[in-house]
Amino acid sequence: MKIGLLGYGKMGKEIEAICLQRGHEVPLKIDEHNRDSITGKDLQLCEVMIDFTTPLSVISNIELVMNAGIPLVVGTTGWHDQLEKVSTLCKEKNGSLIYGSNFSVGVNIFFALNKYMAGIMNQYPDYEPSIHEIHHTQKLDAPSGTAITLGKDILEKLDRKTQWVDEKSTPADLLITADRIEHVPGTHIVTYSSDIDLIELKHIAHNRQGFALGAVIAAEWIVGKKGFFEVKQMFDFNKDF
Repeated sequence: MKIGLLGYGKMGKEIEAICLQRGHEVPLKIDEHNRDSITGKDLQLCEVMIDFTTPLSVISNIELVMNAGIPLVVGTTGWHDQLEKVSTLCKEKNGSLIYGSNFSVGVNIFFALNKYMAGIMNQYPDYEPSIHEIHHTQKLDAPSGTAITLGKDILEKLDRKTQWVDEKSTPADLLITADRIEHVPGTHIVTYSSDIDLIELKHIAHNRQGFALGAVIAAEWIVGKKGFFEVKQMFDFNKDF
């Protein structure tokens, strides 16, 4: 399969390596040096595109790819307040797009466990939930998209919490905190604490390979499909939660 890359930084290079390992070609690599000259015609070299860029550029990238009629995987975070706009565009163009806060298989298993745990903990109000995430200093958004997804899934299951915040002010708030430390690919910790004990769910990424592999799997999955998809729809275990 011919896979094009929007974004050719560290993640883009990891994705390229995984593509080649899995027998795909990478005929087009777009970054800040050539983005302004890229047209929809250039994208026709590819059967699918993968975007790992920035929150500031991702919407224009999505529009470019949708107008070209090419399926798209969006791994960039920090733009999900515009989901409705992008979903409408995808439908208008009869396009194909899959997005998510994290494409790692391990993280998506972690999402499912987090949601299951929250359903259990809804019965035990003595446990106070919180989320903490740690990433490298180059990550632009905080809290991470992954942490926000974890928070939203907890809010869906936990009646006593109504919103996530980065500074807790009421008992109904779910606190999400973030640290930025050099050379940390990504750590997410969900904690339930009571006066008696503490329960912790943790995911630690050792490197970027899990994110890259998941993005390539998503590219393989979306070709031949039409619609606006979230990454959890790729995983069968999510139907149970």
